[in-house]
Amino acid sequence: MRFGIICAMEEEVGMLAEFILDRKVMNRGMRDYYTGSLWGVPVVLVYSRMGKVAAAATATNIILEFDIDEIIFIGVAGSCSKNVNIGDIVIGKSLYQHDLDASPIFRKHEIPLLGKTYIDTNEKIRKVLTDLCRQFTLNISDNIQENVLKDFGIISPKAITGDIASGDRFISAKEELQSIKDALPSVLCVEMEGAAVGQVCYEYNVPFSVIRIISDTADENAHVDFEKFVDQIASIYSFEILKKYFEIFFEIK
Repeated sequence: MRFGIICAMEEEVGMLAEFILDRKVMNRGMRDYYTGSLWGVPVVLVYSRMGKVAAAATATNIILEFDIDEIIFIGVAGSCSKNVNIGDIVIGKSLYQHDLDASPIFRKHEIPLLGKTYIDTNEKIRKVLTDLCRQFTLNISDNIQENVLKDFGIISPKAITGDIASGDRFISAKEELQSIKDALPSVLCVEMEGAAVGQVCYEYNVPFSVIRIISDTADENAHVDFEKFVDQIASIYSFEILKKYFEIFFEIK
């Protein structure tokens, strides 16, 4: 069994790559794929680059070339709910493409020829990841110093399961965000890759998960220092969550 880890930002890959044992690097399609094992689990780790096309190309290649049995996409996202704050974790349930509109041939948001407006993640894996993420947030001070959390305004972070919207633009205006919320009221956060990975995994029948760490509010207040946030917050979240998951990986399979 081999596990795929996809990150949208190069900085998100760094900490994980350092801990891969027997690490080898293969370059395919202008991307470096790190193979080896993490905490006893055979893995392939890759930086997909931003956007749905880049994410879909990466997901397709990692499935076909590396014979992947399961994928997690992990990275940052912008909140689109007043109940989701910076430092919170959203474990994806249904993944929508908020900018997909092939009407009048298909319904708005419907994926042509699939007859679906969203792709669901694997329920069993989703529940396990939600429990692990909740444990992490409850004990977050074990891994990140209080003053660092305070710098980003992170207070009592939480992990919740919910819907995620993906689209090929960075949302940083209140009007854009409101338009997405009006069309997809169940969505908790917005990003640029998850639904594309979900569609590829659905078509290849590969279980997948999307974990998003909230870095900003996806509006005019989205002024966080992303490089600093990824380095000091998101990379630690990703590392600890995946470590906890892989330590019980074979027990739940």
